[in-house]
Amino acid sequence: MNLHTTRATLLAATLAATSCTPALKLTPSDADVVLSRQVLDAPDPGRRGSYAVKTLYYGSGTDKNRPEYRDSVAITTETVDASMLVDLGQSAKSRNGYWGFTPKEMPLNARVWYPEGEGPFPLVLVVHGNHSMEDYSDPGYDYLGELLASRGYILASIDENFINGGIRGENDARGWFLLKHVQLFQRFNRESGNPFEGKVDMGNIALMGHSRGGEAVANAAAFNRLSHYPDDASLTFDFGFDVKGIISIAPVDGQYLPTGRKVVVEDVSYLTFHGSHDGDVTSFHGLRIYDRLKFTTPDPFRFKAAVYVYRANHGQWNTVWQNKDNGPRSARLLDLRGLIPQVDQRRFAEIYVSAFLDVVLKGDKRYLPIFRDHRVIGGWLPKTMYITRFETSAFRPLAGFEEDIDVTSGTEPGVRLQGDSLATWKEATLELRSANRNNTSASQENQAVWLGWNNRISGPDTTRTGPPARFTVHLPDGLARAWSLDDGTTLDFMLGATESIPGPRVDPTSDTTTAQRRPARGSDRRRRDGDREKPPVDLSVQVEDASGNVAVVDLRTYGAIRRPLETYVMRRGDLERQRFQDHWEQILQTYSIPLRDFLARNAALDLRTLRAVRLVFDRAIAGEVVVDQIGFSSLDPAFLTARAEGPR
Repeated sequence: MNLHTTRATLLAATLAATSCTPALKLTPSDADVVLSRQVLDAPDPGRRGSYAVKTLYYGSGTDKNRPEYRDSVAITTETVDASMLVDLGQSAKSRNGYWGFTPKEMPLNARVWYPEGEGPFPLVLVVHGNHSMEDYSDPGYDYLGELLASRGYILASIDENFINGGIRGENDARGWFLLKHVQLFQRFNRESGNPFEGKVDMGNIALMGHSRGGEAVANAAAFNRLSHYPDDASLTFDFGFDVKGIISIAPVDGQYLPTGRKVVVEDVSYLTFHGSHDGDVTSFHGLRIYDRLKFTTPDPFRFKAAVYVYRANHGQWNTVWQNKDNGPRSARLLDLRGLIPQVDQRRFAEIYVSAFLDVVLKGDKRYLPIFRDHRVIGGWLPKTMYITRFETSAFRPLAGFEEDIDVTSGTEPGVRLQGDSLATWKEATLELRSANRNNTSASQENQAVWLGWNNRISGPDTTRTGPPARFTVHLPDGLARAWSLDDGTTLDFMLGATESIPGPRVDPTSDTTTAQRRPARGSDRRRRDGDREKPPVDLSVQVEDASGNVAVVDLRTYGAIRRPLETYVMRRGDLERQRFQDHWEQILQTYSIPLRDFLARNAALDLRTLRAVRLVFDRAIAGEVVVDQIGFSSLDPAFLTARAEGPR
């Protein structure tokens, strides 16, 4: 081949690659505005604490492949029989040969970071997800181990690499292994001469997992309350530990289906976070766990929180995995150009994990405002965009949109819903961008209501507008008093803008049929069609009492209102189109409005006779939003210590 032919071939290859690789597309960041202030007056939970940090390994002492679990164990542990939970399938011979053991004698190995001091210290276990079994994943949470131990926690990173790789259906085992390790610490705490003798606070335990480990912690929390293994009752459980909280980092969901159903967790606090540019678990499956998690009583105080981190990926939560989502080979298929730096991604994890543990295991409620409104720590957070979801055990729903197919009925008996001048009013299921391997559904498994409006009236005079569209939640008589609504209550709901913009209204004075009076939908277009930048979405929130007294606030005061954030994961545009139905995910933001803010605008308002909550679409001519979980919560005094006020 001559030089000219070689150059021509290279040029053709370059052009072909360029044609498949789209230009980098990211939603313009509003971080400079949204994160412009630091309101929370408390020490940064992502910074090292005052304790000196010690480390050790415990394990079988016979590990064939890993010297730290063979030569360096400070505590030798017995093996466990996991054969009822782990099926190695056709790979059994090769896997058993590599590891030197079968599922009947699997080890309990872990690396531990712990404070130097008297204790007792809260116990936190973290478990990795699926990865190449030869590329060991458990060292990858060293940054959290060092931080948390310095802040007075015992952190054990659990080795489950021996059930990593190509096997499936093992996520029940991952959760069971976690509880077997908690049992070990219970023994360590009681054992004379053990390094952890008397140092473990067994009344304050949290479980944390990444990827498949993120589902495993939910399985563990459920198993912790059971006496028998759901898939075979001949395996009995004897756990019952004081697990106060669980954390799911970019979790999968539904890989384990006991009795054919999803696992439901009750009465533990929950934190989940996920990156928009996750190239492995490409949808926020932690939202499903979040929605299924139930609080059966408002006391003691518990909460659940979810954070969507724009431009974060899957692997950078683990220092071993780094940016190679789905392993080194698949990384060549992923577009890594838009990712936030690894140090920033882990900085976020350090802040939120540490703050969550301080609230849940140490009772330090100074950090609660972080979860309700991330804007209060704008000075700490890496400068990207976040969408947050938050609910406490004190939340009482008016309308959750799950009960029936009547769009006029609420969740609480007697609550009625009414729409006025809306172009869109429908209840439907929120979707994810994609499903995991074992799910055909791309559903968030959560119903919500779509509300669209256009206040313009069609015709030659394009500036003519009608009264603003409205959506009203009517409270039955006596409900406000029965629920003790007062200035210590918040109005809460989730909301997110969509890409749709309905067309103008038909002129109500024109001589048309009912069908012709429906709003025009020809201008309902998507950003992917090359539309020009759409105007911001904004709206008012109004409450009204039985005497007709009304008070109004601007929703933007309580958080940014964004359309879905643009997300392109694959390096090649054709692969992106094959894999995803949209280049965004509809993630709803929680807005929490203290009722005292309405009183500040109208002192005559009587909260004890509140009869209506209303979304008024008067601040943007046209748009569409998705709304869910409208209700009230008791306002914990901790929230008053930090509030991010003002339009954002």
